[in-house]
Amino acid sequence: MNFHILTLFPEMVMNGLGTSITGRAMEKELLSIEAINIRDYAFNKHHSVDDYPYGGGAGMLMQAEPIYQAYKSLCTKMKLPEGKRPRVVYLSPQGDTFTQTMAEDFAKEEELVLLCGHYEGVDERVLEEIVTDYVSIGDYVLTGGELPAMVMVDAISRLVPGVLHNDVSAEFESFQDHLLEYPQYSRPEEWHEKKVPPILLSGHHANVEKWRREQSIIRTALRRPDLLEKAELTEEEWENLKKTLSE
Repeated sequence: MNFHILTLFPEMVMNGLGTSITGRAMEKELLSIEAINIRDYAFNKHHSVDDYPYGGGAGMLMQAEPIYQAYKSLCTKMKLPEGKRPRVVYLSPQGDTFTQTMAEDFAKEEELVLLCGHYEGVDERVLEEIVTDYVSIGDYVLTGGELPAMVMVDAISRLVPGVLHNDVSAEFESFQDHLLEYPQYSRPEEWHEKKVPPILLSGHHANVEKWRREQSIIRTALRRPDLLEKAELTEEEWENLKKTLSE
């Protein structure tokens, strides 16, 4: 999968994504991540990409033309079929909140472009021209779209075959079934007078999976009850949950 990040701060993006799992995936050529510096496409000698907004107001606005030229150059390099446009995500608090389901959808793309805004925003005209998706990572304000872009790349990359050491692990993490992940334990068996649940030491795999499912449901009910509305629980699981929460 190929990620193309349009940004004013390419070093920030590549330094963050060039390590850990995404860094190793790039080394193995399972992923391609590039940061395109929008300033390289500025049309003035000072390489400035911002200007005052019409109508007044605080701060500066990213201009349309440098972004558009960076986008056009990228499309030419992609060699897309005639008439086909890449999927372009603009990181904005005005977008839909990023979810695991969205990550799964984006992971189906071969090419994904992420546009990082800065200053007080981006000229609306270029957004109308090139953007296909508006995405937010939460209801708060950041100085730019670089951190949200990195969050998205990390989440989506985990779903690309071969990126994780154990491909199965991505299937059972939090949010996959609209349930949070169950509690997990490692050695030693006792730490600070806290013991590992005996069921996990039993070697009975069916019972272990049943316990984990029960714990996922309970944890979701306690910490993210909003997710349970979408989770597929049996009548028995609903009854057991109600009994557990009433105790």
